[in-house]
Amino acid sequence: QVQLVESGGGLVQPGGSLRLSCAVPASIFRLNAMGWYRQAPGKQRELVAEFTLGGSTNYALSVKGRFTISGDSAKNTVYLQMNSLKPEDSAVYYCKRRVAYGSDYWGQGTQVTVSS
Repeated sequence: QVQLVESGGGLVQPGGSLRLSCAVPASIFRLNAMGWYRQAPGKQRELVAEFTLGGSTNYALSVKGRFTISGDSAKNTVYLQMNSLKPEDSAVYYCKRRVAYGSDYWGQGTQVTVSS
């Protein structure tokens, strides 16, 4: 079973930073198909940041200027650098590998809690 593995979540104070990592099996790694999503309690899962097919990046308005998605093809890993964190950023963060035909690949999620 293909598994994406997120790490790097935790508890951080408002204004703080975290860097999330997503390890992707080499057999399915494709940087321009990767993205980060999040889901807060009682809310729908939403896009945070992604690489587009053209290789550019796309961010949710709520995180633009604070979060940065990046990747390392040599390590088959995608990152999400999160700065100036706010309590409303608290959620479970998921890594996703888009699939054109069939089901997308998802990780198990990592919890991010922003609280003083």
